[in-house]
Amino acid sequence: MIRPALISLALAAACTQEPQEEVSQFAPDYLGIETVSLDSDLVQIDLRMRGARDAADVDRYGKCAVAEYALSQGYGFARHLRTNLDEKGGVWTADAVYTISPTLPRGLNTIDAEVMVADCAENGIPTV
Repeated sequence: MIRPALISLALAAACTQEPQEEVSQFAPDYLGIETVSLDSDLVQIDLRMRGARDAADVDRYGKCAVAEYALSQGYGFARHLRTNLDEKGGVWTADAVYTISPTLPRGLNTIDAEVMVADCAENGIPTV
């Protein structure tokens, strides 16, 4: 039989444990974007980034860039075709290719440019 005093002691010990170490704050350094038009509806985005947590952060930076580019060309949508990623010494580089179009393209990896640009602005991700 467990005594009430032992339960109280166990609860008190649980409350006084040291807090776990805080997770470091995400502080990316966006090092620049270069946009290359490959055709009237095909664009390559080259970018550099330091401080990415993983490839998803780099991918999002590229999506922000292509969304702004699509809008500047009078298009409302983009579709991701491929991305080549590399990381050396904490600096990520990527070149990604997208199609841009005035209407929602077929496929799974589509981007609504207006929605993406607004999301990027809200999250402090540069688009140019």
